[in-house]
Amino acid sequence: MPTLTTPRVEHSHRPVRLTKREVEVITLIAQGHSSREAAEALFVSKRTVDFHLANIYDKLQVNNRVQAFRMATRLGLIPFEPTFLARG
Repeated sequence: MPTLTTPRVEHSHRPVRLTKREVEVITLIAQGHSSREAAEALFVSKRTVDFHLANIYDKLQVNNRVQAFRMATRLGLIPFEPTFLARG
């Protein structure tokens, strides 16, 4: 008997592929940019960025930006570059 988590488990075995633009969007978002700021950097509308984010969330099976960043990093889709380095 299938459980409610069966589709998620089955999906996790397939490789996740993000488009070049989706990688650009999640990278900007991971750097702390808002959708509007990402849109300005990419010369597109905020609505377009939000559309890409929705696709990213769907592909990664997440619900928010933090989860998307964590999953994309875990899967090696974007590099992990800490922005908070100790200064001294």
